[in-house]
Amino acid sequence: MRFLIAILVATVAALFCQQALALSVFFINPGRSDEAYWVTAGNAVRAAAKQLGIQHEQFFAERDHLRVLEIAHSLAARPKAQRPDYVLLTNDKLTLVSATRILEKAGIKSFAAFSGLLDEERAEFGEPRAGLGNLIGSLEPRSSDAGYLTAKSLITQGRRLGLAGSDGKLHLLALAGDRSTPTSVHRNLGLRRALAEHPDVVLDQQVFGDWRRDKALEQASWLLRRHPQANLFWCANDQMAFGAMTALEQAGRKPGRHVLVSGINTSDEAMQAVISGRLAALAGGHFMAGAWAMVMIYDYEHGQDFAAEGLELSKPMFVLFDKAMAERFLKRFGAGQVPVDFKAYSKALNPTRKQYDFAFDQLLK
Repeated sequence: MRFLIAILVATVAALFCQQALALSVFFINPGRSDEAYWVTAGNAVRAAAKQLGIQHEQFFAERDHLRVLEIAHSLAARPKAQRPDYVLLTNDKLTLVSATRILEKAGIKSFAAFSGLLDEERAEFGEPRAGLGNLIGSLEPRSSDAGYLTAKSLITQGRRLGLAGSDGKLHLLALAGDRSTPTSVHRNLGLRRALAEHPDVVLDQQVFGDWRRDKALEQASWLLRRHPQANLFWCANDQMAFGAMTALEQAGRKPGRHVLVSGINTSDEAMQAVISGRLAALAGGHFMAGAWAMVMIYDYEHGQDFAAEGLELSKPMFVLFDKAMAERFLKRFGAGQVPVDFKAYSKALNPTRKQYDFAFDQLLK
């Protein structure tokens, strides 16, 4: 009997020890807890953590950049044994440097996903593992791709449908995200690259909708009155696209016929809008960036440092969805599913893998 009790005590102690030693990662999610994109991104992070045996916590900042720093302070104030090994951060509203420094004082490493350092931040504060010593690296979707792909699609379809104004040119309105977040900056650069390739397309005006549907509805309503010739609406996310489409419908203009609207993200609502033809162009796949970051953190912790490939990686993750791809996405990823074998992408678990491949189209095959 004593022997059995001793075995039981030893087993429980081993389990507690194993739990205490398990790799732990906390994700400060910058989005709202009811925001489709960031909920989906958080689900993917959780799925990767579960597969890789990583202890995972998440807290939503509810689009409040000050709350990001409050959460970082609360993690740093935890007793040492309860602090996470790593914190997954974004650079929404330029919070990355401040959050990293707060965590560094408590000995907590950080990793930036979705959006990393801007060039001017890097020049002022230094690179990961240098000026920002406990920031071990970053992984960004190549956000300029999203801006470029959706703009090109709008232009191509606008020409085909004969939506040019009285001057023979296509007129485009842009609803951008915000002025400072790297994701927003790079999507805008992609838009500008597409416009530079097509000098017969006029950007009538660009405004910043702060990623919000309600604000985009208000902005699109007065933009339509100011620029009646505009028949293309480029939007930096799906929520602003929905706001713009509502404004168009209230003005008696039918999205997909009288005017074309683009968006970015992979919400079920956006996919249904592509399938119905209401949304002319949609790019997405980048919601996986946090999950891929978990793979990189796992590898780093298990002796496969990604530094040889680069401390600040920008990887292609976007695809342009057509109707067939949207239907395939809903079948595979709808209702919160994340049917991905994350272990297959780990260098530590697959020593022959030399480079990370995080392209999203491979997940739809």
